[in-house]
Amino acid sequence: MSEMQNIQWFPGHMTKTKRQIQASLKLVDAVAEIIDARIPVSSRNPDLNKLIQNKPRVILMNKCDMANRTATKMWIDHYASQGVTAIAVDCKSGRNLNKFPSAVDSVMRERIERLKAKGMKNPTMRIMIVGIPNVGKSSFINKIAKQNRAKVEDRPGVTRGNQWFTISKNLEMLDTPGVLWPRFDDKIVGEHLAFTGAVKDQVIDIELLAVRLLDFLKKLKPEEFVARFKLENTDLENTDSYELLHIIGKKRGMLISGGEIDTERAAIMLLDEFRAGRLGRITVEMPNGELK
Repeated sequence: MSEMQNIQWFPGHMTKTKRQIQASLKLVDAVAEIIDARIPVSSRNPDLNKLIQNKPRVILMNKCDMANRTATKMWIDHYASQGVTAIAVDCKSGRNLNKFPSAVDSVMRERIERLKAKGMKNPTMRIMIVGIPNVGKSSFINKIAKQNRAKVEDRPGVTRGNQWFTISKNLEMLDTPGVLWPRFDDKIVGEHLAFTGAVKDQVIDIELLAVRLLDFLKKLKPEEFVARFKLENTDLENTDSYELLHIIGKKRGMLISGGEIDTERAAIMLLDEFRAGRLGRITVEMPNGELK
C-alpha cells in the first residue's frame, strides 16, 4: 500500500522525546509500556528496547476487549518466553487495571527484597509510563488515577513537566511529557495503525485502506463480519476485495445517482465498524508473524 509510505511523524519530536525518556529513566525503577492488543507489533516503538535497556518492564495490552482472546493469550505467553510480564487491559472500562500493581510487584520482587535487606521496610517503586500516540496512555492514567484517588504533582526533576502519580502506598507513576512515535520503515505498520484509527484518515486513501482491511477479513472470516454484512452466500476467498466493498455498499443501500455504489461511504462505514469492535474480536498481528 504505497500511500502508507508517505505517513511520517516528525523526527524532531522523536529526538526530543528520546532525550526526555532517557533523562526520566534515571528517576524510575521500571517501565510500563502501553500497546494496542490488536496490533502488538505496529503499536510499539522499535527503539524502546535500546532506550530502556535493562530496566524491568510491564506491557499493558490495551483494548483487549476488541482483540481476539486466544491471540492475546498467545502474545502474553510470547512475552513471558522473553522474560517480560504482560497483562491484558482495557483502559476505558478499567478492566484488569487492578492487576497492574501486583504485576509491578512481581517484576520488582528482587529489587524490593534487596532494599528490604538493606533496612527499607516498605520501599516505594517508581514506574514510568510510555506509549505511542492514540494507544491509550491518557485513558490509562485517568482511569488508574481515579481508581486510586491518586495524587498528581509536578516535581522538580530532570525534565520540566514530569507528572508523578501516587498510585498506592508503595507505588508511584511518572507520566512522560513526550510520547514515543512509531517508525514506518515497513508500510504494513502504517497500514495497521490506520486500520485502528491511530493515523488520521485525512492523510490516507480511505477506499484503498478499506480494501486492504477486506483482504485481511475475508481470510479470517470472523462470524460477526459475515453475519453483519450478510455474506453467508458470498465466496469470500475468491471475491476481489474491491468487488467485496461494492457488495457491502450495496447491501447497506449506499447508492449514488445512476445506481452506482458509493464506495467511499462504504469504506468509511466498514472502518468505523471495525474500530468500534462490531466485526468481532480481531487481532491483526500474531507472534508468529502470520496474519490470521
